[in-house]
Amino acid sequence: MTRLARQAKAASRELAKLTTAEKNACLLAMADALENNSAALKDANALDMEVGAQLNLTSAMLDRLKLDDKRIAAMANGLREVAALPDPVGRLLDERTRPNGLKLQKISTPIGVVVIIYESRPNVTADAASLCFKSGNATILRGGKEALNSNQMIAEKMVAAGRAALGERFPTHAIQVVPTADREAIPALLSLTQYVDLCMPRGGEGLIRAIAACSKVPVIKHYKGVCHVFVDAGADLKMAEDIAMNAKVQRPAVCNAMETLLVDKAVAETFLPRIASRLWEKHVELRADEPSLELLDPILQNHAHHGAKLRPALEQDFFTEYNDYILNIRVVDGVQAAIDHINHYGSAHSDSIVTRNEAHAKQFLAEVDSATVYWNASTRFTDGGEYGMGAEIGISTDKIGARGPMGLEELTSYKWLGLGNGQIRG
Repeated sequence: MTRLARQAKAASRELAKLTTAEKNACLLAMADALENNSAALKDANALDMEVGAQLNLTSAMLDRLKLDDKRIAAMANGLREVAALPDPVGRLLDERTRPNGLKLQKISTPIGVVVIIYESRPNVTADAASLCFKSGNATILRGGKEALNSNQMIAEKMVAAGRAALGERFPTHAIQVVPTADREAIPALLSLTQYVDLCMPRGGEGLIRAIAACSKVPVIKHYKGVCHVFVDAGADLKMAEDIAMNAKVQRPAVCNAMETLLVDKAVAETFLPRIASRLWEKHVELRADEPSLELLDPILQNHAHHGAKLRPALEQDFFTEYNDYILNIRVVDGVQAAIDHINHYGSAHSDSIVTRNEAHAKQFLAEVDSATVYWNASTRFTDGGEYGMGAEIGISTDKIGARGPMGLEELTSYKWLGLGNGQIRG
């Protein structure tokens, strides 16, 4: 780990010297290399899928792990998007001249060495490495043991492409994958404060809490994604159905998928039977509060032969990120009750109100204390790519530093330059 970190620190110094054009040329070469080596990537991924099956991963988790032509093309396109984005390094953030003539400039700079720790999805390897590379940061990547072959192959192809594009000027250790699944590697790596500048964990709450507890370097994080959609009394109910379905079932295993559906009691009798029928068609288990159960029990009989599941929600369920085809449902009395529920049970990730009532929407947007709050849109948009940042490095629910999806700008720090002509302080 010390060697890995020391190599990364040396690479970060060399990376900082590359021009925007050189960085972009590398990224475009890396994108081509991923597509041109899709067969090798799929072979490596097939080994990981076998490991995943042996580890009894859920179908949703296996889906996150899988690489196919479409996902490899998406990874490559993510790199091309990052290449097309403005360079975040060297921006003039602030400028002022003091009464004594001393000129001060605040300039964006790379952070240095960034450790990314994540689970399953191998596309994170390309996303994270490309964003760190463009922002002048060396990156050390640690994926889950179930994705080790895929991650190493992706990094290997990217480094080889960078070296082919830039020759000797390419810092070989700019992108490194931790080569072991040993758990002790992480505390060892995150104790090396003289080399490592930042850690960003992406994954389940247990992983992130363990890393935050053991790390000696700063950690940017979100613990979990307990996201909500609130169907207000003033909602267009067809729109609410479509948003709720997208937020829950389009990809249930991701952190911006809905885990709790809140419905205003004024529309519950009309809305709940409609949405429950659609959710049951997609085999979503519903965990409902008492008023929801009363409305849904009679409807259940019509869907029982499809294996529809309905049970009472427990208090703990409302704090739970399922990452699966399970959804909590609660009937609430008005927008304030929805806000209070979200601020108590939520994880400050992504929450949405569906309504035509502008006053209710504005209250919700102002008072829900989450990194992203939506009006008439799915929570699934909380994503760097969807925000036009290119591939994202992660999502932060912290309040100091980055918040929400993190792209290139969030991967920079800054330094002050003092330009004088002999000023001394009296």
